[in-house]
Amino acid sequence: MEIKMNREIRDYSESVFFGLSLRQLFFSFIAVLVAICVYGFLKPLVGLETVSWLCILLAVPFALLGFLTYHGMKAETFLWVYLISEWVEPKWLGVKHANFWKEGCA
Repeated sequence: MEIKMNREIRDYSESVFFGLSLRQLFFSFIAVLVAICVYGFLKPLVGLETVSWLCILLAVPFALLGFLTYHGMKAETFLWVYLISEWVEPKWLGVKHANFWKEGCA
């Protein structure tokens, strides 16, 4: 008898529906909902081809939020860390130029 186990136990995710985790299922549902809303509101205003492209372009970011990970962080954790590191607590890197030839240190 053999029991299969992930090499890294933290990579385990429980599938809820069609092999998707609850998080992936939630964000996929949000993406479909966004696409339906965009189609419903914009179909009378613009052509079918334009509406279909807008549905795709506006639904893809929500779908990606459920599937993307970067260095073990989920998408919203990564966005929060990026926001804090780049906008809330920016680093000032000062550079002091030195001319070693002029100072005679060479």
